[in-house]
Amino acid sequence: MKIVCLDLEGVLVPEIWINVAERTGIEELRRTTRDEPDYNKLMRRRIEILKERSLTLSDIQAVIASMGPMEGAKAFLDELRSLTQVIILSDTFVEFAKPLMAQLDWPTIWCNSLEVEDGMIVRHRLRQEEGKFHAIQALKALNFSTFAAGDSYNDLKMILEADEGCLFRAPKAIIETYPHLVLTNTYDELMERIKEFLAS
Repeated sequence: MKIVCLDLEGVLVPEIWINVAERTGIEELRRTTRDEPDYNKLMRRRIEILKERSLTLSDIQAVIASMGPMEGAKAFLDELRSLTQVIILSDTFVEFAKPLMAQLDWPTIWCNSLEVEDGMIVRHRLRQEEGKFHAIQALKALNFSTFAAGDSYNDLKMILEADEGCLFRAPKAIIETYPHLVLTNTYDELMERIKEFLAS
C-alpha cells in the first residue's frame, strides 16, 4: 500500500511566522526552517521574541485566521486524497494548525503542541525529535511504500528516508546542497511525480 506525506507550510499554506512578521513588523520572525536547520533553536528564539513584545497565542491565532491555503493547494490536495492516503507531517502546532486544516477539509496532520500560560506561549513541545523522519520510518515498518515532499531543512531527512520524494519550491541554499533531489515548483509537477510513484 502506498502513502504520501507532505510538509504543510511552504507546500500547502504560506509560512505562518512570515505572516506574523509582516503583521507585527518584527523582521526577525521572518526566519524559518528554510534558513535555520536547528528547529529547537529557532522556536526558542521565536518564543523569546513573543515574550519581549508581549505577543500572546491569541495574537498569533488572529494572524493565522486571516491566512488561507496557497493558490491551487486545496484543489491539489483534494485530487491527491482521491487517489491515495495522505498525511501532513508538520513541525507546526495543533494550536496553529486547526483553522488551516478546516480550510483544507480536515486532512490528517501529525504535528506538535505548545505550552501556554496566561495566554503566553512559554514552551514548544515536540511530539518527537525529528518527528517527520520517524513517521516515515514507522509507516515503512507498517509495510507502506512512502512518498514525501517538502521545502525546508527540517524536511530533508523525511524526503531522504522515504521510498521516493522530492523538494517543492525549495530555497536556493537547499537546492545547491542537495542537487540530487528532484525539485518541483508547481502542483502539476508535484502531482506528476506522485502519480509516477503510485503507478510504479
